[in-house]
Amino acid sequence: MTATLTAADATLRDRLEAAWRRSDQIFSLLDEKALYERPIALRQPFIFYVGHLPAFAWNQVVRGLLGREGFEPRFDDLFARGIDPVGVDRYEPDSPALWPEPSAVFGYRDRVRESLRNSFDDVAAIQGTDVLAGQGRVWQLVIEHEVMHQETLLYMIQQLPLRLKKKPAAFVPYRFEGGMAQGLVPVKGGEVTLGADFARVPFGWDNEFPAQLRRVGDFDIDRVPVSNGEYAEFLETGGYDNPDFWKSEDWEWKQRINHTHPAFWVRSADGWQYRTLFDEFPLERAAHWPVYVSGAEARAFAKWNGRDLPSEAEFQRAAQGAPWGDPSRANIDFTNWAPIPVGSYADGGSDCGAFDLVGNGWEWTSTVFEPFPGFTPWARTYPGYSADFFDGQHLVILGGSFATDRALARRSFRNWFQPHYPFVFATFRTVARA
Repeated sequence: MTATLTAADATLRDRLEAAWRRSDQIFSLLDEKALYERPIALRQPFIFYVGHLPAFAWNQVVRGLLGREGFEPRFDDLFARGIDPVGVDRYEPDSPALWPEPSAVFGYRDRVRESLRNSFDDVAAIQGTDVLAGQGRVWQLVIEHEVMHQETLLYMIQQLPLRLKKKPAAFVPYRFEGGMAQGLVPVKGGEVTLGADFARVPFGWDNEFPAQLRRVGDFDIDRVPVSNGEYAEFLETGGYDNPDFWKSEDWEWKQRINHTHPAFWVRSADGWQYRTLFDEFPLERAAHWPVYVSGAEARAFAKWNGRDLPSEAEFQRAAQGAPWGDPSRANIDFTNWAPIPVGSYADGGSDCGAFDLVGNGWEWTSTVFEPFPGFTPWARTYPGYSADFFDGQHLVILGGSFATDRALARRSFRNWFQPHYPFVFATFRTVARA
């Protein structure tokens, strides 16, 4: 660390190093043979992400902000962007020969990291002339991108055969008992703020700005997310066989790919099993955990139950007073390596008496991901972060999961996914309106 590094820069550098350590830990869970595996056909193989994380950081900081040429331009471009195709169910597997050798990719990663360590002073020197450099925003952008992909990697790892991965040394035992019973709680209507003001927060992604005031009416909302046990009733009573509960495009998708149950449930001769990152066990043991499903499945259950998914504004109204970013009161930030029973944190409720609005699972809303009025893609090095997905094909999800870094578990953070993507650690709750 150089003498000119400010206290704020030192904190960001520590956070960056911590993010790298966690990424390295996640990749260490993989058997070496798994690097070229593609357990989710709509995601790249793991070797891509080994290269993508440093390539993104290089392209934002050194190439994008500081304007320097790369030492491995081919990798800078090869690993630049992931994929999120609309209306595509799978890709054919890649041949490992299409990707560089692991030693080359890991070597690229290490060289990029060293360059980034040596770039803090150069970024600080231009902080008054570039919004990316101001308040270390470019570093926060890189850090948050890194921790976002840690969650992506984990839900990909969850789909791998058990033989291709191993538990971490500091694995926290599963929690099956406890939690809270379901029930509706009333939420008084009124104004709610969405997003944030750019000048008032240390960092935010472009879709978080500018802050918006919205008004919602009175409604009731589930006290806790829908559990595996509750969802099993929907499945067992024929919910997947009745098109009346499904939007037409959701039914067509489900039929086309023969999607007949949540992605983390496994049929076996002994009945339903539940797949975690590192184990499989009878579903009834995880009956009190939140169910992880696609947006299509969430809204089918809601209709079966005579209700709806909450809008983004309704979710935020219900979440007022929730423990944003506090891992002592919410299942976030790798406190656990799995869900826990819904409502396990007795002090984790919001003002209206709803629980788990932060952590334990992202929550689907009915709101299409769109820009707020006044939207500006402020990061000139990454103008397509949000804008590429304002296509009417993605829904807003909020709150965070067990694998969400505490920095992302903030009130203004907006995540989004296609409703036909079933692999995210995403659950839901329903609302009843007057």
